[in-house]
Amino acid sequence: MIYTITLNPSIDYIVRLDELKLGITNRTTSEEYYYGGKGINVSLVLAELDMDSTAYGFVAGFTGKAIENGIRNDRIITDFIKLKEGISRINVKIKAGVETEINCQGPHIDETELERLLQKIDRIATGDTLILAGSIPNTMPDDVYERMMERIRFKKVRIVVDATKKLLVNSLKYKPFMIKPNRQELSEIFDVDVQTEEDIVHYAKELQKMGAQNVLISLGGEGAMLIDENGHKHKAGVLKEKVINTVGSGDSMVAGFVAGYEKTRDYSYALKLGSICGNATAFLSGLATKEKINELLDKFEKEFG
Repeated sequence: MIYTITLNPSIDYIVRLDELKLGITNRTTSEEYYYGGKGINVSLVLAELDMDSTAYGFVAGFTGKAIENGIRNDRIITDFIKLKEGISRINVKIKAGVETEINCQGPHIDETELERLLQKIDRIATGDTLILAGSIPNTMPDDVYERMMERIRFKKVRIVVDATKKLLVNSLKYKPFMIKPNRQELSEIFDVDVQTEEDIVHYAKELQKMGAQNVLISLGGEGAMLIDENGHKHKAGVLKEKVINTVGSGDSMVAGFVAGYEKTRDYSYALKLGSICGNATAFLSGLATKEKINELLDKFEKEFG
């Protein structure tokens, strides 16, 4: 089973306007909403790839119920802890020429509720995959990912970490199966200016020396690169279509990589499917769909082989 963790899920409410004018009432031209959170995004794309997953995390109030009901389908088991107080957050994204985001804090999570989540982590068994994605809410201890990994350190669980800076570096002692920094994050971790392909390979291998098994580096418009556990380099290009939305592209890449590896145990294919899923989300207003993924699989084969 694949397990995803979303500590602070949200409803992302997107409003579009011709122009945002401060101090007066503005009328939207359109609105849409999505159930957000990096782990939730991964579960949703896994479902499009016909992969089952269990979604862990915290929800609260009427928005929490909406999130739980909204993502439930035959491929996703929702097993959230329901908090007694507060509401799951609503993030407002205003698109009016430039984009403005208002991200809320979310409900308070105390140590008792956290322990309930850690007890769920104990159920994860040898052969399972655990995906830790995103930042930690400011109401939670900053070592929460480490505490989760500590609970399963003696089981053969594939741990995937998609986090930044200290969260990522502190996970390395648990030898995660895969981590996914981007070029900027590599630069920040090592306090250098990572520019060339040789730089990327060098610092990816430094992360492997620190504990990571596989290092997947997303390179935006330049594609992606994987340094696998055997030291082999794999590269994937980017398909050319109009980019509509980049939110969730990284999560989609994680989902595609995990699904590709689960199905084939082949790192080249895992990187290809991850890249295609990331592209598919970028070319849609929401997350990647099965139809778009299949369409891009054909295009990818023709363009890159």
